[in-house]
Amino acid sequence: MKIEYLGHSCFKLTESTGTSVVCDPYGAEVGYKMPAVKADLVTVSHNHFDHNAVKNVGGKPKVLDGDCNLDFNGVKITAIKSFHDGVRGKKRGENTIFKFRMDGIDICHLGDLGEACSPELIELILPVNVLLIPVGGNYTIDAEMAKEYVERIMPEVVIPMHYRTKDCKIDIDKADDFLEMFDEEEIYDDGNSEIEFARSDFDNSPDTRVIVLRRE
Repeated sequence: MKIEYLGHSCFKLTESTGTSVVCDPYGAEVGYKMPAVKADLVTVSHNHFDHNAVKNVGGKPKVLDGDCNLDFNGVKITAIKSFHDGVRGKKRGENTIFKFRMDGIDICHLGDLGEACSPELIELILPVNVLLIPVGGNYTIDAEMAKEYVERIMPEVVIPMHYRTKDCKIDIDKADDFLEMFDEEEIYDDGNSEIEFARSDFDNSPDTRVIVLRRE
């Protein structure tokens, strides 16, 4: 399966069969335009402009923006309720975490998760091979809390998202604070915007790798 980073918290996930999902498409208000993309499915973690710009995804996709547990052309999708803040949604409402199983690989997109790590939420999220996690703070968990989630979930691969880049107009932190919590040999940043995985990549996998993808 292939993971393409489209910027901010948006990814395109494509199974080997060709079935594709775009997660959290964003509007140009973030500071840059989202690349042209088509998909079979779109997931929306919550209805904020930087996560719900469904109109920017071509192909007349099916939209998932709440509770679901379904199999779509062989791709299993599970939605998990969570909160966009640390006060049970009183400040910014709810957030939906989406899990996908593609080619035998478990991928988890945390959306704009803002609540502290709890045993109950971790139990719902597990197991995870690839974790797509916000690290920019302010509106989501910050670098320190993101590291705690990584330590509790123990995925083989972590891909940071929702952090400040050169053109970003949203008041969030850069990824640096998060990356500094890992040893240099654990971080892979080759400037690419996409990466492919096979199920065998996770057999007897070493410690967690942090892979930084760059928007084209």
